[in-house]
Formats: sequence, structure tokens, C-alpha cells
Amino acid sequence: MKVILKEDMPNLGFKDEVVEVKPGYGRNFLIPQGKAIIANESALKQLAEDQRQQAHKLAAILEKAEKQAEKLHDVKVELEVKTSNTGRIYGSVTPTMVADALEAQGHDINRKMLLIPGGIKETGEYVARVRFHKDVTVEIPLIVVSENAAEIAAEKAKAKAEEEAHQAERARQLAEAEATETADEEVAENTEENEESTEA
Repeated sequence: MKVILKEDMPNLGFKDEVVEVKPGYGRNFLIPQGKAIIANESALKQLAEDQRQQAHKLAAILEKAEKQAEKLHDVKVELEVKTSNTGRIYGSVTPTMVADALEAQGHDINRKMLLIPGGIKETGEYVARVRFHKDVTVEIPLIVVSENAAEIAAEKAKAKAEEEAHQAERARQLAEAEATETADEEVAENTEENEESTEA
């Protein structure tokens, strides 16, 4: 069903925006809570008239959103998180973490309007989106790295060295076994030759 939002709704839309929602969500939550009304013909006509009268105000809101978006041009966020030695994050990356990182760079972002891919649980490169206005969305590169990368690298190097040492020891033991077997065969051959010469 289509509804007209009466207030900004994170992950859904902005005030006076017409959005499509599931009938149950619209009838059981949005409309009873006064957060939306059904987008019927008369409501849409009223909305168009309101927007015509508020055109100047709406233009100012759009301009403000565009200025905010411009400030985030070329901005990127790098998050350091604790990970296991496989690069898996303990917990997951949240919009709050991204908003805090942006704030540290001097950008005050309403975290409700910040969208990140769901369930970031591994290091890597992602894209966060900030929706300032229904017509203004900014994409921000989001780089998730391990804060204990040096420890993980050291652990991997240690494990590799141990494996190489183990393989070298196995190779030495095999070489010893082969040498012993060859020596035994030579002793056996010599014994046979001595026995044959004694008999002759």
C-alpha cells in the first residue's frame, strides 16, 4: 500500500514523501501512530497543494541537504576493529560506529539517516550511505581493518615457521630411515657374498 509520511522515518523516507509499505505495517503501525496517512486521491491533492505553497521552504531544505552532502565529498571512513586470526570481527560494524568516526572528522551526522550494509562481520571495503533528503544521498567508502593485524600476522608467521620446522624434521627422519634401510641392505648383501665365498 502507498502512504504519505507525516515525519522522517529512518530507512523508509522523509516527511511528505509517498512510499510503498506492507499493508500490515501501514495499517497496524504507521497510520495508528500518526506517522503516515493513506495516499488516496484527496490526500495526494492536498499534499501537492501544500508542497506548492511551501515550494520556497522545500527549496531551502534541499539546498541545505546539498550543502551537507558537499562537505562529505571525498570523505572516507576507516574503522579499526578487533578480529580473529581469520579476519572475522568480534560483533559487527554498527551505524553508531560509523557516525562516531565521521564526528571525529568534524562531520555531525544524524545516525538515523546513515545506512550501512547489514551484518558487516569481516574486514574489507564497503559503502555507507547518508540520506540527507529524499533527493540527496551521499556514498562514503567504508574501510574495515583489523586493529590487531600485527598480532595476527605474527601468529600466522609463527604457525608457518612451526609447520616448516615440522616438515623439515619429517624429511630428516625419512632421510635417516632411508639411509638406515640402504645400510641394512648393503650389510645383508655383504653377508651373502661372504657366505658364498666361504662355501666356494
